[in-house]
Amino acid sequence: MKLSVLVDNNTLIDRYFLGEPALSFLIEDNGKYILFDTGYTDAFLKNAERMGIDLRELDYVVLSHGHVDHTWGLTHLIRLYMEAKNEKIKYHTPAIIGHPLVFNSKLLNPFGEIGSIVSHEKLNQHFPVHLTKEPLWITNRLVFLGEIKRTFDFEGQDSIGEVVTKQGKINDYILDDTAMVYKSSEGLVIIVGCAHSGICNIIEYAKEVCQEDKVADIIGGFHLLNPTKNQLHKTIEYIKKLQLTAIHACHCTDLRSKIALSTVATLEDVGVGLQLLYR
Repeated sequence: MKLSVLVDNNTLIDRYFLGEPALSFLIEDNGKYILFDTGYTDAFLKNAERMGIDLRELDYVVLSHGHVDHTWGLTHLIRLYMEAKNEKIKYHTPAIIGHPLVFNSKLLNPFGEIGSIVSHEKLNQHFPVHLTKEPLWITNRLVFLGEIKRTFDFEGQDSIGEVVTKQGKINDYILDDTAMVYKSSEGLVIIVGCAHSGICNIIEYAKEVCQEDKVADIIGGFHLLNPTKNQLHKTIEYIKKLQLTAIHACHCTDLRSKIALSTVATLEDVGVGLQLLYR
């Protein structure tokens, strides 16, 4: 499996890509091309072009959750495919995969809408959409986790604004937050967006779904932004027990948390243009 970082908060020195406080990865496995999140702007498209990657050949677009920094690039993806049709440029229509709540309106004062600005219905006019709470295997070694079980009481307990449901507005505990897992020869590689559901919860559920206890690497946002001492301590203790080969914490992981993580695992740098290979 090959993973390319198309969007992150950081860029790598002497690599002239665009960065933004958002996330987008391209995953290639077993002949399938999966876009994991779309960032906030069209930066993922521009960076992919500079890396020689044609995003018109995608098989799937997987959304980690519905927040702006992971879904607002969808409008630019729609435009890319509409223009390809119009200009008769070769393309392959991808399926969109996410949690059933991923396109529900999310509201936060004083900003208003912080969820996807493309509705399920509108997006379905351009791409087939498959929403599920259950794990979904995309290849024989790569799985979309669906709704994450929240096992630990020190994480995944906070709400961010409100989500609009059929029952009205309710506190948003971001139940749509999910992840992907690749079963490598050295253990699980866990790919996360923001880990609002809790990074340890995600890892535990990944092990359950994949029936594998060995974890090799975790890449993505850990949602450790000024965490409480209790949350950071318990997260570090949990990560320490995993005996990871490496860890690639990025996006919504602050410096204090990265320093703490580096005491229990080999913390690697992440930036736009980074490409990782797993066997």
